[in-house]
Amino acid sequence: MEKQEILEFLKKKKFEIDKIIEKYLPRKIDSKWLEFIFGKPRYEYNLDAAQKSLVDPIWDFLDRGGKRWRPILFLLIAEAVGRNPEKLMDFAIIPEIIHNGTIMIDDVEDLGELRRGKPCTHKIFGEDTAINIGNFMYFLPLVILIKNRNKLSPEIISKAYGIYAQEMINVSFGQGTDIYWHKGKVDKIKEDEYLQMCAYKTGCLSRMAAKLAVVLSGGDDKLTEKIGKVAEAIGVSFQIQDDILDITLVGEEREKFGKAFGNDIKEGKKTLMVIHTLKKATEKDKKRLLEILDKHPDDLEERKEAILIIEKYKGVDYAKNRAKEILEEAWKEAEPLLKESKAKNLLKQFVYYLIERGE
Repeated sequence: MEKQEILEFLKKKKFEIDKIIEKYLPRKIDSKWLEFIFGKPRYEYNLDAAQKSLVDPIWDFLDRGGKRWRPILFLLIAEAVGRNPEKLMDFAIIPEIIHNGTIMIDDVEDLGELRRGKPCTHKIFGEDTAINIGNFMYFLPLVILIKNRNKLSPEIISKAYGIYAQEMINVSFGQGTDIYWHKGKVDKIKEDEYLQMCAYKTGCLSRMAAKLAVVLSGGDDKLTEKIGKVAEAIGVSFQIQDDILDITLVGEEREKFGKAFGNDIKEGKKTLMVIHTLKKATEKDKKRLLEILDKHPDDLEERKEAILIIEKYKGVDYAKNRAKEILEEAWKEAEPLLKESKAKNLLKQFVYYLIERGE
């Protein structure tokens, strides 16, 4: 499958996935939806508050775009395991809803300005609303498991809850580590420490998607762990590629990316490219790069100076190669456990597309 075919596939599936999201989160809610989600009120719900403080801001964000690749990954894995993915469509949206919630809160924590080409949610609706929505989106997908639990065995539903809970615990540690590092209090970060942060910050939700897909398809524990490891590698590689795009995309492609140029430099983030550069750089260049990162510069010229230092020591090339290595190692472990099929082949191509999307 060529890149254009994958993009068409993504576009088609994105439409289907958004329809499922609307099933659980309609754009215009009513009292029936309030009772479906929250149960019968003891006193009386305020419909307008739910619409304006939860639903409208969420759809304002979801309608901006996003490839919905985590639910698509879920569906491809389910099919590769041998299950009809159409029967699991509702469950596929679980990691996507959570993912968008993490972005809203991440933007508050990082003092973000732009997301997907528009002002961040907290810039439009306020920090209090953005944080509350993010938290709501962490837990809303549990409704899908609760409402469909009678269709699954007690063992499978128990495993699904366990996966959900553990990954939600992990994602906070990943984000906490990232926050701690970009406050400028840590000069030396090991590459493996950075990769572990990515495995939790970005890898958790792709791993959740994969593990849920296997478990809900009736796969065994060994397959669940191996496919989960591939999905974690996708998340790590995706984060590395995202970091690369942050300092390399320009023009129209930058507009599609939807974030300000060199935003990670402004936030003082110690990306894999930075870690590699700090290992290889002269004392002078190392000192200057850390100085710029610790300043969290608004100045575009200073951001460009930092990027030139990273490029001088081939930080971008190193990060690209490392992302591919991580993914290839994980795929080699999992591939023998999946039977040869069209779905398996499509899954492999989709996986590699995700980390090569900027090339």
